[in-house]
Amino acid sequence: MVSREGIIAVYMTASRRHGTIYTGVTSTLHKRAWEHREGVIPGFTKRYGCKLLVWFEVHESIIQARQRERSIKRWPRQWKINLIERDNPQWDDLYPNLRA
Repeated sequence: MVSREGIIAVYMTASRRHGTIYTGVTSTLHKRAWEHREGVIPGFTKRYGCKLLVWFEVHESIIQARQRERSIKRWPRQWKINLIERDNPQWDDLYPNLRA
């Protein structure tokens, strides 16, 4: 869903294929993915180089997206890998295909 600010989504970034994975939620997917790529915000993704947007799921509301994010964060690592590889088997960076 597109809010006034952008796309509401749960997303995963990675340092490389089968590398470090970060799960997050945002109401501005394009902007947030750019922030991860450029390392402009200090924290986990900058420290571990999670710059590749490898998976995202669009939601109707930020409340739904936050609930899904909390659920995914509790999953075992292999389940997250399976989710990524179901839609993106090569772990391609999806950022270039996002529309601003």
